[in-house]
Amino acid sequence: MKRRSIGDGDSSSPIDLTPMLDIVFIMLIFFIVTATFIREPGVKVEKPAVETGQPLKNVAILVAISADNIIYMDGKPVPPRDVRPTIERLRSENPKGGVVIQADEEADMGLTVLVMDEARAARAPSVSVSTIEQE
Repeated sequence: MKRRSIGDGDSSSPIDLTPMLDIVFIMLIFFIVTATFIREPGVKVEKPAVETGQPLKNVAILVAISADNIIYMDGKPVPPRDVRPTIERLRSENPKGGVVIQADEEADMGLTVLVMDEARAARAPSVSVSTIEQE
């Protein structure tokens, strides 16, 4: 009488990875659907320093104003007359996200106010100006 151990024998069945792959793909789809993507403005700005800054949670649209008063959205320069339609287009992709304006310290304050007004006219839920914390 021969004893057969579990590891002996040439009838080994391959491991089925299909259920694990199904779970991984389902998780991937879940994370893609629930993720919010932030579009960078496309230019580096020197933000003003403040003592009373507050962090924001729902940021969807970043608008940058460079030191030479050029407005950047979605990585491209935008003329002032196209700010509202561009914000409306970007808001259609993420209606709950707010607008954050990254204005350079040397940028014209009137242009910053114009962008804020256009964002409010585009019915953005919140309009904020990005700053850095003062040390």
